[in-house]
Amino acid sequence: MSITREDVEHVARLARLRFQEDEMERMTKELGSILEYMEQLREVDTTGVEPTTHAIELFNVFREDEVRPSMDVEEVLANAPGRKGDTFRVPKIIE
Repeated sequence: MSITREDVEHVARLARLRFQEDEMERMTKELGSILEYMEQLREVDTTGVEPTTHAIELFNVFREDEVRPSMDVEEVLANAPGRKGDTFRVPKIIE
């Protein structure tokens, strides 16, 4: 499959890119090379190969939720600039 200059212009327009004349020629060649490589990949027999989304196995890195004692309210609010009962007092920002 070969790519034409018109194809590159169309893709550039969709991506909202502008190329100079020399860049347009280079992009046509580069995109053509990419498509040739994709054709080579199509010829590879992938029978029995499981589809993957990542090259390496991923796992959840989050720790399990554990109930633990939290800080005392007095300790938390000790350095608060404003306090109302057991909560922080903040300036009103909506009228």
